[in-house]
Amino acid sequence: MATLSLSCLALPSKLRNLSLTGPSSNQSSTFKSLGFSTNLSHNYLFSNGNLSMRTTERPSRHLSVVCEAAPTKKADSAAKRARQAEKRRVYNKSRKSEIKTRMKKVLEALDVLKKKTDAASEEIVPVEKLIAEAYSVIDKAVRVGTLHRNTGARRKSRLARRKKAVEIHHGWYTPAATVNAV
Repeated sequence: MATLSLSCLALPSKLRNLSLTGPSSNQSSTFKSLGFSTNLSHNYLFSNGNLSMRTTERPSRHLSVVCEAAPTKKADSAAKRARQAEKRRVYNKSRKSEIKTRMKKVLEALDVLKKKTDAASEEIVPVEKLIAEAYSVIDKAVRVGTLHRNTGARRKSRLARRKKAVEIHHGWYTPAATVNAV
């Protein structure tokens, strides 16, 4: 009891006696009413944390002083994980948006090319550049973990199939005859 009263150095001078009474009449449980664990040392609690004191009047004739020790705590790991997840979400969102934009440009260019009746085979070259840029963005997203590798492969395949369909439509590409092996 003496070590606790010495640690509470900020007691007002008009309070001569420090009464730490708990809900039970047993004097051995006086530390349990303080609100911090009894297995922690008092020096640790009061040297590393904040100590606030207030006097409380109760209906009985006792004057009680409540000492609250709050150690300065480090950043909560859950809060840190939430901050990290938010950063990744924003980063991944922009990368996915870029993928969708590039795919949309390629698909629109292929649709325009397919609707042309007098298209030349050289007109596919700018579309191939757009496809190469889309492939690059998809591969980077897979590499950093924004997209699963199967998702990236599926999107690249979708672009390649659409390009091949346009080439077949205009006669620039003829698929090889498949040989059925027995």
